[in-house]
Amino acid sequence: MIDQATVGKIIESTEIISVIQEFVPLKKRGVNYLGLCPFHNEKTPSFTVSPAKGIFKCFGCGKGGNAVTFVMEHEHITYWEALKFLAHKYHITVEEKEETPEDIALKNERESLFIVTAWAQKYFSETLHASKEGNAIGMAYFRERGFREDIIEKFQLGYCTDSRDEFTLTALKNGYLIEYLVKSGLTIQKEDKVFDRFSGRIMFPIHGISGRTIAFGGRTLRTDKTVAKYVNSPESEIYHKSRIVYGISHAKNTIIRQDKCFLVEGYTDVISLHQAGIENVVASSGTSLTVDQIRLIKRFTNNITIMYDGDEAGIKASLRGIDLVLEEGINVKVLLFPDGEDPDSFSRKVSSSELLEFISKNETDFILFKTKLLIGETKSDPLKKAGLINDIVQSVAVIPDKITRAVYLKECSTRLNVEEQALYSQMNRILRKKTRDKHNIPETPADLVQKSGTNYQYLFSDKESNEVHEREIIRLLIRYGNSPLITGEDKHELSVGEFIISELHKEEEILEFRNPLYRKIFEEAGDLLRVGYILNDAHYINHYDENIGQLAVDFIAANYPLSQIWRKRDIFVETEEARLNDLVPECIMAYKNRKVNELMKENAEKLKTTTSDQEMNDLLRKYSVLKKINMELSKVLGERTIS
Repeated sequence: MIDQATVGKIIESTEIISVIQEFVPLKKRGVNYLGLCPFHNEKTPSFTVSPAKGIFKCFGCGKGGNAVTFVMEHEHITYWEALKFLAHKYHITVEEKEETPEDIALKNERESLFIVTAWAQKYFSETLHASKEGNAIGMAYFRERGFREDIIEKFQLGYCTDSRDEFTLTALKNGYLIEYLVKSGLTIQKEDKVFDRFSGRIMFPIHGISGRTIAFGGRTLRTDKTVAKYVNSPESEIYHKSRIVYGISHAKNTIIRQDKCFLVEGYTDVISLHQAGIENVVASSGTSLTVDQIRLIKRFTNNITIMYDGDEAGIKASLRGIDLVLEEGINVKVLLFPDGEDPDSFSRKVSSSELLEFISKNETDFILFKTKLLIGETKSDPLKKAGLINDIVQSVAVIPDKITRAVYLKECSTRLNVEEQALYSQMNRILRKKTRDKHNIPETPADLVQKSGTNYQYLFSDKESNEVHEREIIRLLIRYGNSPLITGEDKHELSVGEFIISELHKEEEILEFRNPLYRKIFEEAGDLLRVGYILNDAHYINHYDENIGQLAVDFIAANYPLSQIWRKRDIFVETEEARLNDLVPECIMAYKNRKVNELMKENAEKLKTTTSDQEMNDLLRKYSVLKKINMELSKVLGERTIS
C-alpha cells in the first residue's frame, strides 16, 4: 500500500501530456491536444487532452479521466499499479512493504501473471550473466552475433538452463504458485510432473507498450531438427500475440519522432537494427500480420516500411496479408535486402551510415514493388498478365483514400501498359461487390434476372421485393437528383430529387425505408434540398461517409444498363434519361403500392389477434390512413384495393 502523502506527490508531479504521448501521438490544437483514441478504432481524431485541466476525453467512445485513469485503462492495471508506473517515470520513491507469498496468492490472476513473468525475466537474465552454462552457451551466442553488452541489457536477454525443471523448482522455492507458472506458459505440468517450457534456450522477453514483460520467445541452439527452433509463450490473460509486436516499447518514441516504423520478421532483426542506430523498428515475430498489430503501429505513425530478405517466395507468400496494412490507410513501402541477407546479417556487415544510405536508396512504394515483382512472371502470357493486373487492382481497391487510389491506378496503367479506364472498371467492380457484401445489398434487378434465368415480373408484381424498389429510388436520386422532371397536367418542373423527397415525405413515417443506408441517404437529401443545396453525383462520390461513397460508385462509375424493371410487355426504351418523366413517378407509385399493400396485410393480421382497446384504436386509425392512400394509388395504377 502507498501512503497518501506519496500519492499526492505522484499526482502533483504528473504531466498528462508527457504521460499520454508515450502511448498516443498528439498534435496541438489551440490550448488542447488532439489524437486518435487508443480505446476504440477511429479514423478521425476525437481524443482530446487538456494540459490546463489535467484531463483527457474521447468524444467518440466517451472514455475520460486523468493521467492515472489513462494508465489504468490503457495498460489494464489497478489504481496502485498505475501510481507505481507514474512514480517510476518521475523518479519518486515509493515505500511499501515487501510482498510475501501469501500477498502474491491474493492478487488477481492478471496481476499475478505480471509478477511471475517479471521475476522470470530477471531469473533468465541472471542465469545468462552469472551461471557457467549461461556464459558458455547463451552469452557466447549473443557475442557471436555481435551484440554489445548495453544492447543485451536493453532488451533484457537471458538464458534458461538445459535442465528439465530447474527454473520451475526455483520459482516454487521463491514462493511463486504453480498455477500462475502454468498459466503464464513458463511451466508445463503433466499429472504430478513439471517441466520448464524453455529448457536449454536463449530467452527474448516480449514487452507490452509500457515496457512490462508479458511473454517470452525462446530459441534453441541445438542442431537436432526434431526440436523446434523457436518456442513462444502461449496465449494468456496478459499476452495476446495477435495484438502485440516485438520491440514496440523500445521503438514507440522514435517512431513518433521520425513518423515512420520499420517492420521486420524476427527478434534478432530488431536488436541488430537498434545496435546500428535504427530504433523505430518492430517485428511481427514470424506470424502473419493482424489488423490489431497494424492498428497498434498506427497509433504512432501512418508510415511503415516492411523489410524483407532476398527470398522472393517468402515475399510473395506475404503479399496478400499486406493488403490489410493498405486497408487501414497506412502508407507502405518495401525494402528488399540482397540475396542471402536479412536485416540482422546485413546490418552487421555495413556501418550505420551505409545502412541508412541503403535504406534511403532502396525502399520502394509497395504497390509499385508488387508490380515489378510479379510482372516478370507474366512474360508474354496474356492470361498471366490479366491475373497480375487483377492482383494489383485488388490491392489498390482496399486503399480507403480516393486520391491515393487514383494516383496508383495512373502509375500502374503506365507500368503495365494497360488503359487507365480498364483499371478503373475492374476496381469499381471490386468496390461494388465489397459494398454489396458489407451491407447485404442485392444486385441490380438486371443482374438478378441474369442470375435467376427467369423473366422479370411486371413492375408491380407481388413477387418483387421492397429492397429492389428502395434501391431503385435511391439509384435515381443519386444518379439524376439534379436532373429536371416535368410532372402533372400543369407541366410543373421539379428536379428528380425534389420530386422523390416531396412524394415520399407526405407519408414519411409509413413509407420509411427499411434498409438503413438507403434511409440515411433519403433523410440527408431531404435536409439538403430544404436549405437549397444542389444534389449531384459528385456530392455522393465524395461523401464523408465511405459507405455512401462506395454505393455511389456502384450506381455511377459503371456504364449502368437500362434496368429490366422498366420493361413493359414488349416495349423497350433505349435510355433512362429520355424517360425520367415517366420512370421516376412510376417507380415512386410502385414502391408506395407495394409498401402500402404489405402494411395493410400486417395491420389486418394484428387486428385479428389484439386484445388491447388502445392498440385496437391505433390499428384502426392506421388502417384508415393506409386505406386512403391505397385508394388514391388504385386510381393511378388501376389496381384492386385490399378489402
